[in-house]
Amino acid sequence: MNSEAGRSPLKVALVCEWLITFAGSEKVAEAILSVFPDADVYAVVDFLPEKDRAWLQGKEVRTTFIQKLPGARKHYKSYLPLMPLAIEQLDVSGYDLVISSSHAVAKGILTGPDQVHISYVHSPIRYAWDMTHQYLREANLTRGVKSWLARLILHYMRIWDTRTANGVDAFIANSAFIARRIKKVYGREAKVIYPPVDVESFTCCETKEDYYLTASRLVPYKRVKLIVEAFNAMPDKKLVVIGDGPDYENIRAIAGANIELLGYQPGEVLIERMQHARAFVFAAEEDFGITPVEAQACGTPVIAYGKGGAVETIREDTGVFFCEQSVEAIRAAVAAFEGRAYLPGRCRQNAERFSADTFRKAFGNYCHEILKEDYDCLRNSIKPST
Repeated sequence: MNSEAGRSPLKVALVCEWLITFAGSEKVAEAILSVFPDADVYAVVDFLPEKDRAWLQGKEVRTTFIQKLPGARKHYKSYLPLMPLAIEQLDVSGYDLVISSSHAVAKGILTGPDQVHISYVHSPIRYAWDMTHQYLREANLTRGVKSWLARLILHYMRIWDTRTANGVDAFIANSAFIARRIKKVYGREAKVIYPPVDVESFTCCETKEDYYLTASRLVPYKRVKLIVEAFNAMPDKKLVVIGDGPDYENIRAIAGANIELLGYQPGEVLIERMQHARAFVFAAEEDFGITPVEAQACGTPVIAYGKGGAVETIREDTGVFFCEQSVEAIRAAVAAFEGRAYLPGRCRQNAERFSADTFRKAFGNYCHEILKEDYDCLRNSIKPST
């Protein structure tokens, strides 16, 4: 979005959460910067390594006081109780349009009545809302003094999170699933704009080999251990697992002879394995879920848990769902998958709905409509994306 001749340039601020690695939310921020290339960037902390900074186009990221606290580089999440205060100290009062990319506190940035705040929400704070009890179990915080302290902090996070929703002029959700969560938590409607997926890097392949693939960070909620247990019960079927994380050793300890654990692999290896896999298996309940789309971009169908964003990215002719996170349900889904035929070209065509170009056009045009229809003071400084 550039200003036309004779119009005042729109001053834009992009507010992110923590910039640590170049992952899903950072790819959204990169796409937003391609729509608003002159935007200034703010974040709670910025510890991105040099190799992951190209998308920032040399911009200096303005951070909060948490950036300089002891151990913040490795333990920034330990400062979560301070993050609501920190985000409110960032001064964006000089901007016409403030865009927050939020899955925790970014949407709490303070704006005035003559500013427009559009919040792209990856999710309301998961561990403070409907995933509270799962978070407490996985963090071993179900009893004792630390448990009650954690519950008290999450209680106040919910109060703060609800209050700051009033400072957002328009919500964008990364899936219809998250739009429903926004409605439930904040009582607000949200426009659904799916996040950008680099489908161009995942080229379609017609040739498939006789193995199934799963790939993700090996943490409990990804449910990779469950997938391994299911394939242990199907010794005639080969499973390849790509990824590393806290669950790696536990998974390796139970993996049968038909399961190949590759650990972390570079992007080119992941793509090659995705291209030739018989199917990609996905057992997590994700807000959107980028890897199932990447698999489909490779022409590979998906066997997925039928909740969350996956039900929006996988179609009947590009995959099959299982209805519960259990060994029996995954085995039944694999059997159902093997009884059908899937065309790689259909999978690829479906994945292209989530391209970065599609995101840029949708995001730019929606921002244009919000500013044009509701904020007369800014409408002469913008034009729609093409």
